[in-house]
Amino acid sequence: MSETAKYYVVTQKAVPEVLLKVVEAKRLIESEKVPTVQEAVDAVGISRSSFYKYKDDIFEFHDNARGTTITLTFQMDDVPGILSDVLKIIAECHANILTIHQSIPISGIASMSLSIQVLQNTGDISGMLEQMEKTKGVHHVKILGRE
Repeated sequence: MSETAKYYVVTQKAVPEVLLKVVEAKRLIESEKVPTVQEAVDAVGISRSSFYKYKDDIFEFHDNARGTTITLTFQMDDVPGILSDVLKIIAECHANILTIHQSIPISGIASMSLSIQVLQNTGDISGMLEQMEKTKGVHHVKILGRE
């Protein structure tokens, strides 16, 4: 049985140092202050394996998330109606869908990426992601990034 992702908001002092360094390494790469992952991890003092282990699971929380774009990725079974179920969850959360990209299903599984704009009246994003993860046929919902 697949484990449902849960999201937490914690203060910086409760976050292990290695995770804070992963966030800093990601910031260095995204801002193009360093050209490679190796240079980023060297600059913050962590291993590449630590970076790759946590990079998809730690993001800075921004109080001003409204108006930002969140890009999600997930896989879903190639069954009619699953994409419709996911889009309904997003609509019920009052988020705006900007882009939808779906791969051709291979072995009955399609990869998806969605870019979603968080609006003034958008509900709880963590709750939305949890509902998506609970949807039958949807697997491995992850946030790729925020803009």
